[in-house]
Amino acid sequence: MLYRVSTSIVYCIFRLFFNLEVEGRGAFPANAPFILAANHSSNFDPPLLAVSCPYKITFLAKEELFDNKLFALYLKDVGAIPLKREKSDIKTLRLALKTLKTKALLIFPQGTRGAGFDRVNSGVGFLCKKAAVPVIAARIYGTDKVFPKGAKFPRRGKIKVIFSKVQTIDQEDTYQDISRKVMEVIKNL
Repeated sequence: MLYRVSTSIVYCIFRLFFNLEVEGRGAFPANAPFILAANHSSNFDPPLLAVSCPYKITFLAKEELFDNKLFALYLKDVGAIPLKREKSDIKTLRLALKTLKTKALLIFPQGTRGAGFDRVNSGVGFLCKKAAVPVIAARIYGTDKVFPKGAKFPRRGKIKVIFSKVQTIDQEDTYQDISRKVMEVIKNL
């Protein structure tokens, strides 16, 4: 319930202050798990994708966000999974694979905010191949302008999200091949 309340409030804020526009909502599989992979340039990106996606999404969030106990309770309630970014996190990968049996999972293939499109981690490829679920690419425009990295307060502006199913993944692709293909689709949206 907290997820729905949060997304309703955030949706109103994004529409009112940032003129949110969403394209490609038909790209999602109906009532089936999938990976949602997006570019990442702002702290607005996870809540933006939660309100733009027609299905509830679980997401990986950097472990440091869970340091505040109250905020950690909120994050866990809305579906965040803590991720150790600097090293292999087998426990989180197992939990992500378990999640993908029944739910959608959001991943930022760049691994951090503000990284270029040439930076891509193999995690999305690994999860796609192991879970055998489709990947929906999302390109986010504008969050880097309205709430850039390091900013204390957002500015008014326009935000747009475009979704598209990644159609180019082949059975014989390596984890890195899949990740590169996903990032290429994101870049070209």
